[in-house]
Amino acid sequence: MSEQILLLAGDFVEDYEVMVPYQALQAVGHDVHAVCPEKEAGDQCPTAIHDFEGDQTYTEKPGHNFELTHDFDAVEPSDYDALVVPGGRAPEYLRTYDEVLETVRHFFEDEKPVASLCHGLQILAAADVLEGRTCTAYPALEVDMRQAGAEWADDVVRDGNLVTAQAWPDHPEWLAAFLDLLGTDLEQPAEAAED
Repeated sequence: MSEQILLLAGDFVEDYEVMVPYQALQAVGHDVHAVCPEKEAGDQCPTAIHDFEGDQTYTEKPGHNFELTHDFDAVEPSDYDALVVPGGRAPEYLRTYDEVLETVRHFFEDEKPVASLCHGLQILAAADVLEGRTCTAYPALEVDMRQAGAEWADDVVRDGNLVTAQAWPDHPEWLAAFLDLLGTDLEQPAEAAED
């Protein structure tokens, strides 16, 4: 049985951090609904590519246009089994929407799986759901995570229903931990493997 997963996007969400989980989760059979406040299904969010090229911080380049699949205003959090919160510049302003924070709180109150990385954790901090948890985020956000009451980790970490990573280079380990948390069965039936 596939899980129905909500993915929060916004203008200038990090390209890899929205595209890769969106496609990977669909590839293994999950139903992913991508939404953004003040936007509807079919609207697009421009993305930004953050790269690590030896500077003191990441560089930013234009990415792709990411098409939303559902209307944010129609979202009923109780209809979803899990939540994905990617990074980029979008979390900085998405955390100002009360509806976004209420949605995030629902997943923590009901202990549903949540995967977040990079600057996506700014939304979780604003929702006040990190107190007493161990997590990671983009390294420059360590002070923000500690101020939100979290214990800092330097690697991909799973703490209860929460899986966090520092940035898109962590995708393999981060997605594997999230799929494990979801209970996703990646084994092919014997008869399908033989075909």
